[in-house]
Amino acid sequence: MSTLRILLLCIMVVTVLISACNSPYTFKKKGYFHIDFPEKKYQMFDQPGYPYTFEYPVYSQVVKDSTFFDARPENDWWINIDVPRFGGRIYISYKEVGKNNFDSLVNDGFKMAYKQHTDISTGINDSLMKTPNGVEGIYFSLRGNTATANQFFLTDSTKHFLRGALYFNTSPNEDSLGIVNDFLQEDLHHLINTLRWR
Repeated sequence: MSTLRILLLCIMVVTVLISACNSPYTFKKKGYFHIDFPEKKYQMFDQPGYPYTFEYPVYSQVVKDSTFFDARPENDWWINIDVPRFGGRIYISYKEVGKNNFDSLVNDGFKMAYKQHTDISTGINDSLMKTPNGVEGIYFSLRGNTATANQFFLTDSTKHFLRGALYFNTSPNEDSLGIVNDFLQEDLHHLINTLRWR
């Protein structure tokens, strides 16, 4: 092959490469996957021997909690409500006020919301609740890339103390989890408003 042919071939390749770079840029919007949410329907959690009952979503399942930081839970009434479709889990822990100091339980509830999330949260709102069934408590809404955006505790201040928190089995990302958090927050409010002590 002659030098002239090689030179022409190189010029053609360079010309093709340069002209390929002049295609118009197509802007791609930042977005997230579309999520199909199930219809809101609830079922009763009313197991014998448990000191509480409530309604929870039909697209979730109740599993007995058997570990607490590599130890056994304080009692047999700790449960998890798994929402496999979204990789979510609502942790429910229960303590008897008579066996524990009430002020200590309330302080622990606030610590779980504030102390562990203050550094990464962009805001924490706590609000008093009183349900139609006369159950009282505090609901915590956390903003930012926190491990949990929704926590609460409920009590009658003399016998029962129940704490709940929603977590996801993924890295925290407020933007992508926001719509799922909002959807499951409705379920948390339904659980809270249907809770009854025994």
